[in-house]
Amino acid sequence: MSDDAATLNSSAREESGAHVETSSPLDRIPKNKLVLGLFLPMQEGAWSPSRAPRTTSWTFDYLSKCTLKAEELGFDLAFGLAQWMSKGGYGGEMRFREHELDPIIVNTALAAMTKKIVLINTVHILYAWHPLHLAKFGAALDHISGGRWGVNVVTGYKPSEYRMFGLDMIEHDLRYDMADEFTTLLERLWAEDENLTFNGRWWKTEKAFLAPRPGARRPFLVNAASSGAGLAYAAKHSDLIFITSPGGAEPAKAYETLPPVNSRIKDLAASYGRQVKTIINPHVICRPTEKEAQEAYRRILEHEDPVAADNFVQTFVGGDTKSWRGHSRAQWVIGGNVHLVGTPEQIVEGFVKLQAAGCDGVQVNFFDYLPDLAYFGESVIPLMKQAGLRA
Repeated sequence: MSDDAATLNSSAREESGAHVETSSPLDRIPKNKLVLGLFLPMQEGAWSPSRAPRTTSWTFDYLSKCTLKAEELGFDLAFGLAQWMSKGGYGGEMRFREHELDPIIVNTALAAMTKKIVLINTVHILYAWHPLHLAKFGAALDHISGGRWGVNVVTGYKPSEYRMFGLDMIEHDLRYDMADEFTTLLERLWAEDENLTFNGRWWKTEKAFLAPRPGARRPFLVNAASSGAGLAYAAKHSDLIFITSPGGAEPAKAYETLPPVNSRIKDLAASYGRQVKTIINPHVICRPTEKEAQEAYRRILEHEDPVAADNFVQTFVGGDTKSWRGHSRAQWVIGGNVHLVGTPEQIVEGFVKLQAAGCDGVQVNFFDYLPDLAYFGESVIPLMKQAGLRA
């Protein structure tokens, strides 16, 4: 083929939506020292089984306002969790997390409403999904969003969720072997320009083909990992890895225990010839004074729904997941992985220390989302820029 013909063929492939590059999707995120994400309150009650007054809602109107505000403020990411709950959710008077909008559906709508922010949603891939389903849905979302969509690949760890789909619980490490095969097939479907036949241990396909495929770079692949098997999967496939603090939610313990976690993940990724970013989930309670912030913190605890809180904690600590083991019951009532409570200056100081501990990003959640997010934008983001964390 002549040079001119090769150039023409490359241009035609690019115009048709063919995969012409394999560079990391992370290249789409602005080069800030600290990635900034918002953990959307997709579930009723979000992360806090507390009945303290707040506006936070799981409705699409509320979620869209949060996402549009985050985009206006320059957030890089907005993330939606997925869950499968029985009637009453985690129980209690508040029926904690009974209501939820499915995040992949929400993100489809948000993709048409936003222009810059990256939209990531969870999919439990072992709950009767086939990689071809996700490849096709993901390619469509990639086009709708202009390359701003990603999937948080989750295997699931709750026996109750598996039973909802008529499935038996799968052993921990085997789940990640299955996820590896699933994601390998998913990535091939996104990348290859011919019919694909694949005969794996768990998934098979004959003459599968996607048109259109994603654009120049595949969608973001994300997951949360802490176990050996989970980290091995993440290092091989994921671009962005959610991490938890082994020391619990108390900031000083998080700053102390996070560096080896981040180093291990990045060394594992390097062994595959890859670079990844790690991101952690701080619950931010920010007020003009430290006294006001601490009062807001105590108010959440004083209004806890004890039944909902007990059930919420037990679900996480009673399974085979390795994450969140260092968190106390009270820290679960507040929600989030690290608690940053204080003035705008103290919040930014916490972000600086998390970045120094090796975290590439923070994905924040709030108790009263819209007013807390507005105050964060007004008072915290300017200080993040002064600290060199954001451009």
